Order: sequence, then C-alpha cells, then structure tokens
Amino acid sequence: MSDSSIEDALTITLADYRLTRGEKRALSKVVEKVGNDEQRLAYARQFAFNLVRDQLGGANDSDLVNWLEDVIKVLQPSPQNTSDQGPSEAYFSPHDGCVAKIIRLFSTVKRSVDVCVFTITDDRIKDAIIAAHRRGIAIRIISDNDKSTDLGSDIDQLARIGIPVRVDQTEYHMHHKYAIYDNKELLTGSYNWTRSAANYNEENFIVTRDGALINSFRNAFEKLWRDLEIK
Repeated sequence: MSDSSIEDALTITLADYRLTRGEKRALSKVVEKVGNDEQRLAYARQFAFNLVRDQLGGANDSDLVNWLEDVIKVLQPSPQNTSDQGPSEAYFSPHDGCVAKIIRLFSTVKRSVDVCVFTITDDRIKDAIIAAHRRGIAIRIISDNDKSTDLGSDIDQLARIGIPVRVDQTEYHMHHKYAIYDNKELLTGSYNWTRSAANYNEENFIVTRDGALINSFRNAFEKLWRDLEIK
C-alpha cells in the first residue's frame, strides 16, 4: 500500500472525528501490508499528528485528540514474537566490551537506528555511526543541547554529514541513554557513549529483543522527536 493511500485513509477517517470499528479494521490492514516497516508507520503517525494539528483550536479539539489516540494505537508495528526474542544481555563497564557491543550493533543493523543519548564523545562509536550512515542505514539522533557543545562532542559532526539530529533546548537535560536497532533490538542503561564510561566509570546497559519494551521506547522516542522539532 502506498503512502498516498495511507494519507487518504487517515483523512477519510477524520471526517467525522471518530475512528469506527470498520475504519480501525481498515487501518489494521494497512499495518499488516507494511509489516514492521517502521519508517512507513512513523510517516503515517506523523501525518495523523499533522492532520490533527491543522484542525486544533476549535470546538472539536476533544474529539480530535480521541481520534488521534485511537489511530496511534493502530499504527504500531506488530510486537516481536516472543519465540524470536532470544536472551537479553547485560554489559558493564569499565572493561566489559560495552563499546564493542555498540559498534557490533551498528555494523550489523540492516535498516534503521534511533539513538537517544545524553552525549556522544567516543570517536569509536561515532565512526561506527558514520559507517552505518554511509551504508544507507536510516539514523536519527536525539541528544542534549548543553552536552552537544562540549569539547569532544561528536553531535555537530554527525549532523553535518546529514544524519538527522535534534537536541533538547530546555533548561533541563535530555538524560536518556538508549538506542533502537531495526525496531528489533533495544540497548538501554546508564552507559554514556563516552571514553570515560568505557574506561573508568561504573556503568551498564542491557540489550533486549523484548517487543513490549521496544514498543514503549519507540513511542517515547517518537514523542520526543516531535517535541524537539524546530517550529
């Protein structure tokens, strides 16, 4: 199913400000046809948000929000089959292969990576990100504005080569440290992507294929990505 037909389906369902059972089934078929193509589903969710945003400010605001909530629930990839998840893994620094695991994930990823980390200063990880980008992997990065200007930060360089980057602009910190690979593997923990974390700090992260966790982190990433869009 083409993106234009997804747009048409969403526009039609919004006409009466509610998602009927029949329309929900139709949208569910869209998800089935695109499988777990997160880029297309993310596009559909963003299109739905834009539809609602363009109409907000009137008497139907409550109905618009309810419609959007129902649509977003439908436009999610199917959870990974638990039999395909495999065991979760835990990594600890210093000196427990944390950097090697992150680099391996970037070298074996097939389609996409969403990165949400406080800071990136470890050039070994930066180089792995660049190599994946040059292989055609769709990468998005969220980071903290204060740390992005630190000496040694790699964020600006990654943005300059064309990787989409958004940074928190508030007085507070975007303190997450996680990444989602191909919407199938989640890396998350205390580990900052820095040389200090690799060589000196007591840090940790886990890598898991748990579908429910991946969906939760994906939704958090998408919300933060939208919130940090420069208007």
